[in-house]
Amino acid sequence: MWIACLIIVLSLVLDQVVKGWTVSHLALLESQPLIPQVLSLQYIQNRGAAWGMLEGQMGFFFVITLVVVAVLAYTLYKERNQAFLLRLALSLMIGGALGNFIDRMRLGYVVDMFRLDIIDFPIFNVADICLTLGVFLCLIYLLFFEGDDHAKHS
Repeated sequence: MWIACLIIVLSLVLDQVVKGWTVSHLALLESQPLIPQVLSLQYIQNRGAAWGMLEGQMGFFFVITLVVVAVLAYTLYKERNQAFLLRLALSLMIGGALGNFIDRMRLGYVVDMFRLDIIDFPIFNVADICLTLGVFLCLIYLLFFEGDDHAKHS
């Protein structure tokens, strides 16, 4: 269980450090190439969810995030003896959700900074990467390993 807590803390810290660096080194809407024509840093303030949806709905985000994090934390505790892949996925989702939650509560918006220049895709942050990776790993676990894992622990 301590590894899950470490993953949550590390993802949170990395997210907040990158956001802090972005705010202190880039002006709002300023762009700086990381990998030319592939990936740039561009500081934006996202006042909604993915793609800016539900802009200004802070109360909604507050409640939904608390419920989601509580469910994920309960599942992580309940499945603490299951496969590392599942615990990693749940930990990344918790860390990502909390990273954006901290921004919303502290700033009233989420700091986003990674822009894909090769495709038209919303600008995102480390917390979004953690959430996406966590969901992906959870799907992999559910599709390919869940039955095997529960059979081993029965």
